[in-house]
Amino acid sequence: VNHNSDIKKAKKLIKVSKKVGADCVKFQAFKASEIATKNCGLALYQKKRIGFKSQYEMLKKYELKELQFKHLFEYAKKIKIDFLLSVFDESSYYLDKKLNTKFIKIPSGEITNYPLLNLCAKSKKRVILSTGASKIEEVANALKVLKKKNTVLLHCNSAYPSPIKDTNINNLYTLKKIFKKDVGLSDHSKSTLIPAISVGAGSTFIEKHITLSNKMSGPDHSASLNPYNFNKMVENIRLAEKSMGSFKKKPSQSEKKNLKIIRKYIVAKKSISKGQKFSEKNICVKRSN
Repeated sequence: VNHNSDIKKAKKLIKVSKKVGADCVKFQAFKASEIATKNCGLALYQKKRIGFKSQYEMLKKYELKELQFKHLFEYAKKIKIDFLLSVFDESSYYLDKKLNTKFIKIPSGEITNYPLLNLCAKSKKRVILSTGASKIEEVANALKVLKKKNTVLLHCNSAYPSPIKDTNINNLYTLKKIFKKDVGLSDHSKSTLIPAISVGAGSTFIEKHITLSNKMSGPDHSASLNPYNFNKMVENIRLAEKSMGSFKKKPSQSEKKNLKIIRKYIVAKKSISKGQKFSEKNICVKRSN
């Protein structure tokens, strides 16, 4: 919702995301009337940042129309960056169905929304499922409903911003071991390093909120990365990807050049006469070329 319901800002976010190295942009598609009751309360972090009295009022403010999403999809296609939607309800599911996106994204809060999961199970698209604030049993139940072998599971801590101590990157190992799925990280911390660390734990999908400015008014701006920091995060991720390398333990091409210099050899400690026996008195190990 960092577009603040302004289509020009939404397009600018797409353009900036492309510029700072993102592979894909994702927007939240929802209808306020299908997500929340009119008296549904706000989360504490939302109360601190906005002046709305209810979630319904807030969501109504940030709701985009179907034609606007289609316009954004075409713009993303034009500048060659992938486009996804997070679907929260029946209406947004059918909107996503109309768009030629590669994946369908289910946010953490919908992991127990079985009517929505049943709809997503009918989609031919690959599903990305966020697992924030959920137990293993709830993830397992969601996967049973989805019935998709190639679902991607995103580990997530649903706090905005997320405290570093609650990031729990080790959960990536847990999800991969139990469910045998591709895994990734939906990170709401302010860190530009944690996503790169997650690569080492098997992350192949990384999601992070981006904002044009952390000073803008709205619920998620302060928990998002500005373009400069987002670019730093992408650079860290690319370095992490390169650093993973091979599983085969052998000398690399770069270290082969130094192999003869760093190894030690048996050399004479002093002059040795012909026929004289070798011993610690006349030989030792040293670097030598």
